[in-house]
Amino acid sequence: MVRGDGLLSHEIDPDDRGPQDACGVFGVWAPGEEVAKLTYFGIYTLQHRGQESAGIAVSNGRRITVFKDMGLVSQVFDESTLTSLRGHLAIGHTRYPTTGASVWQNSQPTFRSTATGGIALGHNGNLTNLDELEAWLADRDLPSASLVPGALSREVTNDTSVITALIATFTDLNTEEAAAQVLPRLRGAFSLVFMDEETLYAARDPQGIRPLCLGRLEHGWVVASESAALDTIGASFVREVEPGEMIAVDSAGLRSRRFAEPEPKGCLFEFVYLARPDSTISDRRLHSVRVEVGRTLAREHPADADLVIPVPESGTPAAIGYAEESGIPYGQGLVKNSYVGRTFIKPSQTLRQLGIRLKLNPLRDVIAGKRLVVVDDSIVRGNTQRALVRMLREAGAAEVHIRISSPPVQWPCFYGIDFPTRAELIATGLNTEEICRSIGGDSLGYVSLDGLIAASELPKDSFCRACFDGVYPVEIPLRERLGRQLPDLHPQTVDAAAETADVLPELDTDASVVAGVGAADALRRP
Repeated sequence: MVRGDGLLSHEIDPDDRGPQDACGVFGVWAPGEEVAKLTYFGIYTLQHRGQESAGIAVSNGRRITVFKDMGLVSQVFDESTLTSLRGHLAIGHTRYPTTGASVWQNSQPTFRSTATGGIALGHNGNLTNLDELEAWLADRDLPSASLVPGALSREVTNDTSVITALIATFTDLNTEEAAAQVLPRLRGAFSLVFMDEETLYAARDPQGIRPLCLGRLEHGWVVASESAALDTIGASFVREVEPGEMIAVDSAGLRSRRFAEPEPKGCLFEFVYLARPDSTISDRRLHSVRVEVGRTLAREHPADADLVIPVPESGTPAAIGYAEESGIPYGQGLVKNSYVGRTFIKPSQTLRQLGIRLKLNPLRDVIAGKRLVVVDDSIVRGNTQRALVRMLREAGAAEVHIRISSPPVQWPCFYGIDFPTRAELIATGLNTEEICRSIGGDSLGYVSLDGLIAASELPKDSFCRACFDGVYPVEIPLRERLGRQLPDLHPQTVDAAAETADVLPELDTDASVVAGVGAADALRRP
């Protein structure tokens, strides 16, 4: 991956990232307030949703100014930069790329000139009909339809840029009406914040896959990916932006309109891991849900052990619940380095061999001689858990029983989570007993899908569960499915396979998976 300054970027543990969300978005309309600083603290709170780049767009009513760069929020912005960004409304974004390269040009908010000014836009999620939208943009981006013929479709490499460019092609409409033309054509997951010089907008896809909520300041309004960002800046939670809804805020107040009928399918993995535990989704505090998942996990997979410890921080609430339900004492057996995150410094081979020790260190006097229940949120490739078990045994643990607060992840996500291909997911080819042997545990237990959903106290049909059961609520083009199924194929081979299905002759040759069709039918298991 290449930064804007040409330096290579690396993660400390590049071979086994946890699941990464696409982005965090934030917007505020508050005349008289320091909106850039409010936005800074908003996206700082949402840093866990993306660590590749960060950006803020601010309008003073006459001009939109966008400042963005590669890196963490605290690396991109300083006091002098924020002070220079003056205005009455702003949007912010922190990005993890799932569509488009990790380069400065793809950082957000994106900006496009329009017939009446400009539009800046930030996006959390992933569109599934990008080819269709790019073709529509090419048709609309004509000399009669843009300020500079061809400028809108040139150098577009991610789905966010396509959305922004399409809105800009409606030169005879204001931003709100132009968005009303574009939003119904989008497919997949999108929680959007966007703005022109006067108005803040927010919109959420008809399934509501990625979260988005609305908050109130004393003299303004706020939208954010998670309610925790509202808490940080002192805004009160009002409600979630509803699936298929667009909100606009300006000097006339707040107004709402529907662009599609709601078909709620919120991401179940937000409840497991992605969202902060102090956030609220569907009126459920996620910390409470995760504690209940831990209780369920203890009932479904009991263990004869001396101590329950979490893998910090994501495993902590479930470990608390497991300890409460099982009666086994809860303790801290691992210490996390809170300052290890995205880095642009390439680790040496020695540091690579240390692996997980850069992030976690065992408390030997706590775990030595103990039979441990170790609670984590998920297993992706298994490399992290394998290193963790080895480290705990070296620290003197007598037994290591792994408990996972999500079902096995067996299917890729097409809606904004950067899961690996099916070939890289350890649960695709191995059963639970085989995974346990692979990671070196004494036992392994995953919470059941029904148990996880029951802990949420929400209907099963209200969730997207595709990464667990392969049921995709929004159709997935065949070419994209093949790209995730066959990671080693050259892109041209994937294109050819999408046209002829020669590579996987047992695949259905329809252009897409029908929404709601089970994976066993729509994409036959290898």
